[in-house]
Amino acid sequence: MRSLRISAISFLNTAPLMWDFEHEPSPELSNNFEVQYTVPSACARALQEGSADIGIVPVITYAQIPDLVIIPDIAIAAKGPVRSILLISKVPIEQITTVAIDTSSRTSVALTQVLLTNWFGGRREMFPMEPKLGPMLERCDAALLIGDPALMASTTGYYAYDLAEVWSQKTGKPFVFAFWAVRRAALQEMCAQLPLAKIFQRSRDHGLQRENVRTTAEEWSSRLGLSRASIESYLTESIHYYLDEDCTEGMKLYFHYAAECGVIDRVPDFRLL
Repeated sequence: MRSLRISAISFLNTAPLMWDFEHEPSPELSNNFEVQYTVPSACARALQEGSADIGIVPVITYAQIPDLVIIPDIAIAAKGPVRSILLISKVPIEQITTVAIDTSSRTSVALTQVLLTNWFGGRREMFPMEPKLGPMLERCDAALLIGDPALMASTTGYYAYDLAEVWSQKTGKPFVFAFWAVRRAALQEMCAQLPLAKIFQRSRDHGLQRENVRTTAEEWSSRLGLSRASIESYLTESIHYYLDEDCTEGMKLYFHYAAECGVIDRVPDFRLL
């Protein structure tokens, strides 16, 4: 049986999920998996093209890529403000007409369109740009920043909307940004005895242990220019790493709204490993 190719995301919020793979991986991991890092949109593309077998996929792409199966109980979600998905604007949200979008996460781009369409006056024009706030706001009324660029952005003098918080206020539900998914064809090629779900759940659990969160904060603090305390609170308070029943309901509602406003063609079936 061949190794399974993992496409992972090179953002801070995925670090706990990758703990076991990055910190002295066991023979079970090193013998059965190959890891490559990218951004969420490219991660989904790798699964779609078949160049990866497992990926942390933006949830919107689950509706667009056939034959994916969700690894249960693991997510990158938020039950309130998330801090890393920001719509930063020169004008109040109702007055926005154009949005510069960081396309590294299709889910957040779609969430922006869903929120604006349903609660803030209708669809807006969106322009893909590099995640650099100054040039984005020179061209458009608002800028969507995702992941680490959002965490590092200075919003002084602008309107700043945390989109997970806005979603929660409007729907009463958490928002799920991403989860682990595996190609169904890859399941036929892997070692039958490999406890796939337990491997990824265990890595998440280890990554969220207090001492390991501290280590992650130390590793990332200098990279992002953020304090260790800020990173620890982000990983333990802003991000919810479990695909529980409440998150599943929020995700299904998001699919419903996305289909209703034409972001996706249909609401996908929910398939767990």
